[in-house]
Amino acid sequence: MSVELETSEGVDEPEEKSSGAPEKENHTRMADLSELLKEGTKEAHDRAESTQFVKDFLKGNIRKELFKLATTALYFTYSALEEEMDRNKDHPAFAPLYFPTELHRKEALVKDMEYFYGGDWEEQAQCSEATRKYVERIHYVGQNEPELLVAHAYTRYMGDLSGGQVLKKVAQRALKLPSTGEGTQFYLFENVDNAQQFKQFYRARMNALDLNLETKEKIVEEANKAFEYNMQVFNELDQAGSLLAKETLADGLPVHDGKGDVRKCPYYSGEQDKGGKTSFQVYKLYARLLRVAA
Repeated sequence: MSVELETSEGVDEPEEKSSGAPEKENHTRMADLSELLKEGTKEAHDRAESTQFVKDFLKGNIRKELFKLATTALYFTYSALEEEMDRNKDHPAFAPLYFPTELHRKEALVKDMEYFYGGDWEEQAQCSEATRKYVERIHYVGQNEPELLVAHAYTRYMGDLSGGQVLKKVAQRALKLPSTGEGTQFYLFENVDNAQQFKQFYRARMNALDLNLETKEKIVEEANKAFEYNMQVFNELDQAGSLLAKETLADGLPVHDGKGDVRKCPYYSGEQDKGGKTSFQVYKLYARLLRVAA
């Protein structure tokens, strides 16, 4: 899961004697939505990149179980986002940014879910607490303030076309995933020939939206919220990663660390009842534990 907004570019100071044109041009540039987003979310972007989950991921320190949970979070997030984008595809504040063929990720994520979970993935996958809150916000925006969908779409898709491509290579290398793309279909944009050019085109479309400054500022505020939701998901995944690192399976059961009542552990109880374990139950455990811990 990645989010990416470029750092701001330096702007030369205007000369003391000026016709006023350069200053006007600079004011117009900074009023562009893409520039407002870049400047207005820089701090949140930096904090998101500094979360432990992202830092570990970039170092290749990620286990397949955790990557599977991250893919699950992406599936629920993009299912919500693209449902609301479809709902608002004709809304004047969003229609110019509606590129389902080029950008939509749900279909790709379904393939990844099938790869990790198998054919009955829909019965197995669970939405974690942090992801649920993110999804609820997306649905609220789509149904009540559709102009703010711009913030969520921009934050997610531009990151996928940028930093997400780095994460794809890291995941394939660290998890020994097939180079043919199984398990990382999410990162493959088959209908985008040149990611950099498409991002420039997307920003130009954003800047051309007929929005007043107040609405643009609300979009920047919503983009910061989107970063916060992503960070909550990252932190939740980091908790799951810590649990995965600490748990040592012995005879089909995790070794208890002495903290708390082992009988209250949903995984332990479930395994006592069933007398065994499956990979699904392991992932289900961490999803449950995350919801309990939230």
